[in-house]
Amino acid sequence: MGAITKQALGFGVILGLLTAVSAYPTIAADQQSLSDQQAVYRNADAPIEDRVEDLLARMTLEEKVAQMLTIWEQKEKVQTPQGDFDPVKASKSFPNGIGMIARPSDFRGVSQSNSGAAGAAAEGRNRTARETVEYVNAAQRWAVNQTRLGIPILMHEEGLHGYVARGATSFPQAIALASTWDKQLVEQVYTVASREMRSRGAQLALSPVVDIARDARWGRIEETYGEDPYLVSEIGLAAIRGFQGPTLPLADDKVLVTLKHMTGHGQPESGTNVAPAELSEHTLRTYFFPPFERAVKEANVMSVMPSYNEIGAIPSHANGWLLNDILKKEWGFKGAVVSDYFAIREMITRHQMLEDAEQAAERAIKAGVDNEMADADAFLTLPELVKQGRVEEKLIDEAVRRILRLKFIAGMFENPYADADYAEQIEANDEAVALARESARKSMVLLKNDGLLPLAANDISKLLVVGTHGRDTPLGGYSDVPRKVVSVLEGIENAAQGKFDVVYSEGVRITKSRVWAADPVDQVPEAENRKLIADAVKAAEDVDVIVMVIGGNEQTSREAWATNHLGDRSDITLVGQQMDLARAMLATGKPVVTLLLNGRPLSITELNETAPAIIEGWYLGQETGNAVADIVFGKYNPGGKMPVTVAQNVGQLPYFYNHKPQARRGYLFETKEALYPFGFGLSYTDFAISAPKIVGDGHKVSDDMTVEVSVTNTGAVAGDEVVQLYLRDMHASVTTPVKQLVRFERVNLQPGEKRTVRFTLKPTDFSLWNDRMQRVVEPGKFSLMAGGNSRDVKSTELELK
Repeated sequence: MGAITKQALGFGVILGLLTAVSAYPTIAADQQSLSDQQAVYRNADAPIEDRVEDLLARMTLEEKVAQMLTIWEQKEKVQTPQGDFDPVKASKSFPNGIGMIARPSDFRGVSQSNSGAAGAAAEGRNRTARETVEYVNAAQRWAVNQTRLGIPILMHEEGLHGYVARGATSFPQAIALASTWDKQLVEQVYTVASREMRSRGAQLALSPVVDIARDARWGRIEETYGEDPYLVSEIGLAAIRGFQGPTLPLADDKVLVTLKHMTGHGQPESGTNVAPAELSEHTLRTYFFPPFERAVKEANVMSVMPSYNEIGAIPSHANGWLLNDILKKEWGFKGAVVSDYFAIREMITRHQMLEDAEQAAERAIKAGVDNEMADADAFLTLPELVKQGRVEEKLIDEAVRRILRLKFIAGMFENPYADADYAEQIEANDEAVALARESARKSMVLLKNDGLLPLAANDISKLLVVGTHGRDTPLGGYSDVPRKVVSVLEGIENAAQGKFDVVYSEGVRITKSRVWAADPVDQVPEAENRKLIADAVKAAEDVDVIVMVIGGNEQTSREAWATNHLGDRSDITLVGQQMDLARAMLATGKPVVTLLLNGRPLSITELNETAPAIIEGWYLGQETGNAVADIVFGKYNPGGKMPVTVAQNVGQLPYFYNHKPQARRGYLFETKEALYPFGFGLSYTDFAISAPKIVGDGHKVSDDMTVEVSVTNTGAVAGDEVVQLYLRDMHASVTTPVKQLVRFERVNLQPGEKRTVRFTLKPTDFSLWNDRMQRVVEPGKFSLMAGGNSRDVKSTELELK
């Protein structure tokens, strides 16, 4: 295929060309015992659509429905008590095959003792690379050799910030990766995640999350790329390129992606997970739809997951307007819609809208859901619903077409197997670990610096690291246990060797455990923390400088998937006695570097007034400590920018920069200003950014436009700046936000260096959705604004004819 892209060819033409590439080995010999080896669907040289139609025509209704099912908690039906795949049990339980297996890397269905690993299933460890490959290959051998048509099983895994599997490389959490504002880096990160995932036998990632996050109370905000539709779109597209590559079919080190969660998920009522998102169609189209629409139209996305919430009294899994009219018809989506875990069932249990599994299955399939995850449940009733005439078989056929298309594009009929030796060889290799460190360095955002940073090692005799997560490193949700995690303490000790001494004090504990999947979240008693704080004060007596690690962990901000497993908060300040520790450390009179490791934007108004240096780290992955040391000691100059607005207090929520002019009127006795604006981040150097310069004049609504912005490093050291370009439609037929990000570029400049950054704007960048839900570009006045964040900008006006 070479340079052929979706932009150069229509989707149907691509599908016709895809299978002309003989990149995979011939059909495995163990398939030769199956009947009719001349079938079109077995011919790797036949067009994909012909193979899909040939196979579909050979399938019984029961075999079709089997492709629409997934198993996860039901894995005991296909495996031994020890967790080995059992073909005899599989044939008994699923004689017509299985469409998908969820998370083959976990030991679901096997009882284990609690491992205590943050992010892992609470009941135990997950499979190693070799164990996963052995399980996947056994399952595929059964599917290929012992089911009538030999249809391989799609294997899906999680990949929020690296492949979620034991021993795989753990990168910074999604919100931290968005803080890099570096598309190339993000693509590299997900390239490694894809390679590691595919090496263990998976072909589908449940990632990226392209929800727009507008409420810091929501525990899943850490999984997102922030609050802005353009930033989320650009970072999401970079993640997709990393996972899938630029073209289809998949290369043998790539996986298909699943866009999550369509839609409105990131601004739920009261900030609580899966609550209704009562958003207008105009709001959906302007803010929440764009990341999904662009991914479908620009990046060959073949899997989309609806959200748990409802919009306009209709849960997303029953919303035919959302999934059929918008996604499939308006945007031309050709892939499969896969349900979120148990979401079809939740139309009965949580939404309390439907009475039984048959009703739920009927609503979901008619709304456009093609596969039920994570376990076969409501969709088991589909054969009976067809026989009753409640569901037309053509709906089943269309769903199965989409699922089979995924399997052919992934090359699974030619090679469904994985290589354990290779999987072990590439797991968290030197290249991946180096990238984990680089991405962690680029993720950090310098929020405040009164000249304390960077620290000079020659001026230090003894340094204190304080804070429970200075030694016990949080990784965030959807994580497993990497090969090696470098704590802040270890990273600073590495940097200090032969230069100064490092001591540690726990200072304060936040929760009794940090197991993401455990249901209870128990805070540490104040009395216990008071003693720890006193110990930290004593430890600080003879040190020269303090690095204080506070923030949160996998239990203080997480996915609230049940009423007994909560993860949202009604407060956005520091949990527990962390501010007591901070006050005590600052009261020592010693210089204090504050490092935040956390999953949600935190209101740290007091710290912003009193602390001399603050770094937002989010969750930085397995190289946390080394990356933090690089920043603190000036080996690397921080250049990250906030992908969200940080509110002063919870009463301001939901808070986002691209608000309407009539919003933000103010509050009695309180400020209306943000604590840190969207796009904010400092550096060890200074930059000057010009107002935008529009090249040429007399622009029309149909014209492309070139905009130039000059940026100069006016400081004494090299550093990164993110040049941000915003746009405002001054007067229109509908109200418009006060500004909207339309372009950005992260640049590295030497001291005194000046560079002109050129952006090309398209007519769509000036467009809006009018009152008839038409996307139009209206003639009139616009304002272009450039700066290093959304607040501090210089503007230029223009008029489109």
